[in-house]
Amino acid sequence: MITELRNPDVLLVRYGELALKGGNRANFENTLVRNLHDALKPLGGGTITRRWGRIQIQPEGRWREAMKACARTFGIKSVSPAWTTGRNLDSMVAMGRTLLANKLQEYPPEARPTFRVTVKRADKNFPMTSGDLAVAIAEGMLDDDSPVRVQMKNPEIEFNIDLRPEGTFAFLDRLTGPGGLPVRTLGRGLCLLSGGIDSPVAAWSAMKRGLKVNFVSFHSPPYIGEGSRMKIRDLIRVLANWQGSSKLNEVQFAEIQVAIRNGAPESLRTILYRRSMQRIASHLARRSKTGALITGENLGQVASQTLENLACIGAAANVQVLRPLITYDKEDVINLAKHIGTYDVSIRPEPDCCTVFQPRKPALRARADECETVEAGLNLSAIEETVVRESRTERIHPDS
Repeated sequence: MITELRNPDVLLVRYGELALKGGNRANFENTLVRNLHDALKPLGGGTITRRWGRIQIQPEGRWREAMKACARTFGIKSVSPAWTTGRNLDSMVAMGRTLLANKLQEYPPEARPTFRVTVKRADKNFPMTSGDLAVAIAEGMLDDDSPVRVQMKNPEIEFNIDLRPEGTFAFLDRLTGPGGLPVRTLGRGLCLLSGGIDSPVAAWSAMKRGLKVNFVSFHSPPYIGEGSRMKIRDLIRVLANWQGSSKLNEVQFAEIQVAIRNGAPESLRTILYRRSMQRIASHLARRSKTGALITGENLGQVASQTLENLACIGAAANVQVLRPLITYDKEDVINLAKHIGTYDVSIRPEPDCCTVFQPRKPALRARADECETVEAGLNLSAIEETVVRESRTERIHPDS
């Protein structure tokens, strides 16, 4: 007979890297707790308690959705639904049997999954060692007819007892989080977001290192249609699932592209587009006290992504430029995009503005001084000032 399992009493949240941050630890933990509150707010909220090395959450209602929200919060290593139990062997064994019986419903009747018991004692006042208690619990839970096989290394099912000063917690499952550092602990970044695969992954990677990321996109009507604008917003909605709502700055870019087409060497068009984008994004970043630009640029992924071209483009910025994907293989970026949830949006067949008046043979070794001479003759600075002034800002919220 299977005992009906009540909802978990608490979600045990573990964090990794931020626990190593020494004097900044309290600030990082406080920020993480605030981010968790924000993540749980759409689900009705919950009570969040910070313990040494752990965060405990008592969600209001939808605990499965709350678990998933925690597992999308940067700084979180893993989260487990846990049940409180008595501080004695009989209670731990009884809880273990209940959890195991319910877990086995996920397996076909003939299966004999591997199993072990793991005990952690943050409370060293308990009279048994972790190893002795694990053995005693396993002996109490299992007999010769048990439908599981004991295996100490990489078992399919692991029953955990966490003995802590504030209580005794039992759990089986762990949902892996993204790790990294809590968003907002290391400042803000502005991502130059195209509709491709790379720049959304670059934004996510910057979030993982503690940056709150906002976005700038460049739109070129009538050469680029409304579908491109909607695609950008859909990408930001997916990324907002990981960091909360985000700001989008939309810049009208067609006039700059026409000026470059009419007055610059064809081979330099794309380089000059990107240099102009860097200047515009730098202005927006300074205006919002943002410390870095973020791009999806990669070294050698396409023929024009040479060291010389990247240096020439970056020289136009007066805010530091972060390129999180600079050494990634394309396959790595695609796999990350699928994990994040941006891939299906990114592959929608909508052109971005850099395809407008695209050169037949782009320059491979552009020089900043050469580009500056061309730009001076085009009077781009006046147009850039206008499009910055006329840029529109909107806030975009998560899609789930």
